[in-house]
Amino acid sequence: MATSTMNQQKHSKFVYLYDTTLRDGAQRKGISFSLEDKLKIAALLDNLRIPYIEGGWPGSNPKDAEFFRRLRTNPLKHSRLVAFGCTRRVGVNAEDDLNLRALLEAGTPVTAIVGKASRLHVERVLETDVEENLEMIRDSIRFLKNHGKEVIFDAEHFFDGFQLDREYALEVVCTAASAGADWVVLCDTNGRTMPHQVTAAVESVARLVTVRLGIHAHNDSELAVANSLAAVQAGALQIQGTINGYGERCGNANLVSLIPTLQLKCGFSCVPHDQLRGLTELSRTVSEIANLSPDPCAAYVGSYAFAHKAGLHVAAVERVRESYEHIDPSLVGNARQVVVSELSGRGNIRMSARELNVGLVGNEQAVLREVKELEEKGYQFENAEGTVELLIRRASPGYSSPFALEGMMVMVSDRDGDLSSQAVVKLQVGDHEFHTAAEGSGPVHALDLALRKALLPSYPELSRVRLADYKVRIIDSERATDATTRVFVEAASGGCRWSTVGCSRNIIEASGQALADSFELFLAREMSHIKETECEGVA
Repeated sequence: MATSTMNQQKHSKFVYLYDTTLRDGAQRKGISFSLEDKLKIAALLDNLRIPYIEGGWPGSNPKDAEFFRRLRTNPLKHSRLVAFGCTRRVGVNAEDDLNLRALLEAGTPVTAIVGKASRLHVERVLETDVEENLEMIRDSIRFLKNHGKEVIFDAEHFFDGFQLDREYALEVVCTAASAGADWVVLCDTNGRTMPHQVTAAVESVARLVTVRLGIHAHNDSELAVANSLAAVQAGALQIQGTINGYGERCGNANLVSLIPTLQLKCGFSCVPHDQLRGLTELSRTVSEIANLSPDPCAAYVGSYAFAHKAGLHVAAVERVRESYEHIDPSLVGNARQVVVSELSGRGNIRMSARELNVGLVGNEQAVLREVKELEEKGYQFENAEGTVELLIRRASPGYSSPFALEGMMVMVSDRDGDLSSQAVVKLQVGDHEFHTAAEGSGPVHALDLALRKALLPSYPELSRVRLADYKVRIIDSERATDATTRVFVEAASGGCRWSTVGCSRNIIEASGQALADSFELFLAREMSHIKETECEGVA
């Protein structure tokens, strides 16, 4: 066992996390991890100090077999790697079962095998008798224990079986325990069990056996996290789950929610406390590897998890953080977000300015009034934090805009069936006026190039800015082609991203507003950084 895990084991209220993102999580529709993806995620989980990482089913496909081979030559530093499989087949000796042999060949210190704990599944899915199922469990565990493995037995459909035939479900657990299993994990495979039923069942098992118990909950009733917590309170010491709750159907218990809940609220220890601050980054990185968008409303780690919009809420949080925040967001690597909209109060503007280190000197009401006037015209600032920041900077004493966009024109022409766009812009930079034109593949592309052509001689640093996203929203669609258009532009430079908004009945004008604002904000930040650096130098 890794040293860090042994040290954790000394904690009187330690809960052993078992991550199955690489197998159960990969069963979510739309997820397909490559071998390199699996190795990256395993390294992230190892760094978090998850005690058990299930790598996959070595007997099922070549990719999982290669995954285990790679980790034999480059083993995990902190976590224990688990190979997953099932009990021997009906009528086959454990020594001759190909699945069990593959588990040994994986070379992991821990093996997890799944066996049926429901009479219904034994008789109608496996199509065997209940005694043979017990023999399959007993033989498989003994075989793996005889080869020096730590064995985790997953009692599949345990809670369904407990409701259907309690005596047989408990007999399955007792058989696994007496065969030498190190853990017996009770599975809510269909995700239908209620928390009070989990509590009653786990307590019944705990009175019957001394083997350590775990919980494996699915989220079909949106109760996987609640059921996992109920199991721990009833005596379970292991929680199986996945990062972000990925898994088949509605997913598995979400370890990203469970870790801070157990550690910050329930008095249990799961991972080293300093690793908690990496939880938000871990969640988002795994989302990127899975090619899924992070859930902005995800508990603890979502970008909206600590976002405050209502003026009443912001005013309260400004005085007492705990009034509308259940934890300090920095504990899990997240941050507070103050949303500015027509529902905001002066506190929203004040807190936003403070976070930007911009002194408004009493101009909060003026900024708020401008926000509300613009939203009445069709602007929306919830997803355009860059425009809000720019409004705040513009209202601060001594701010000077780096340029002024005075006009624009876009023409589209057909040259032998090939459409091209040309944009002309008129800009004021200091005392100099610029008229520039540029051709692009489309109107917005041409406008972007024309703006850059005018600005780059004065601000070459703008070459680092790129357009990351462009979205159009029609506000009053009943006006047909005369409708008001809202345009969002997301720009990026290095690892930094910001969004700006433009709004007009003319889509070109709206696009020009959003593009120009994205450039101005970048330059305003650059100038602010230079001033801060100069002040530090003087100090």
